[in-house]
Amino acid sequence: MDTDIAQREQRLADAWHATATEAGARRDPAPYAARLLAAWAEPQRRYHTTAHLDAVLRHVDTLADHAADPAAVRLAAWFHDAVYRPDRSENEERSAALAERALPELGIGPDRTAEVARLVRLTVTHHPAPGDTNGEVLCDADLAVLAGGVDAYAAYVAAVREEYRFVPEDAFRTGRAAVLRQLLDLPRLFHTPYGTAHWEGPARRNLAAELATLVEPPVESAGM
Repeated sequence: MDTDIAQREQRLADAWHATATEAGARRDPAPYAARLLAAWAEPQRRYHTTAHLDAVLRHVDTLADHAADPAAVRLAAWFHDAVYRPDRSENEERSAALAERALPELGIGPDRTAEVARLVRLTVTHHPAPGDTNGEVLCDADLAVLAGGVDAYAAYVAAVREEYRFVPEDAFRTGRAAVLRQLLDLPRLFHTPYGTAHWEGPARRNLAAELATLVEPPVESAGM
């Protein structure tokens, strides 16, 4: 295994242990970390990898003071793409169901388990209700990649295309453009004060720039 990946996975395993313990786990969290990390490292993944998990958790750390239950948000980050097949539409539901099975086994209480599952399902829309501070933190952390620098955003776009390599180019461009327009049409991409201040502007610039590369300019008539 690549040294950087090994170090990341050890850091993530340590973070999982700390979060599970804080959340009330009464069984050894280590086997669950191993299973989750194995899921996040499945070969069909190019963007939704342990690197994405690591980034989301770091963003949650940045936003944690905004959340009502940071431990629940961190657990939701672990589970939000634990089940991921790019050719399937039920990934979030299956990920939430996985959390609903695994967390009670760990000894985590029903209220927190239900909150984690709710948060995972919220990543279908990334549209938390007003006052849903846990949802705001998770959704902002998950979408923070949109606000990356030029090189980081380009790497994200390339990884997403690689995950959908089974989709023909024309169909991918059409679908991706529709997703970008939906995002740009939202009144807000980010909901926490930090996300609004630091990520909203860069994300919109990145989305608009990518959309421009997907939309062919109109063909001028001859002689015009």
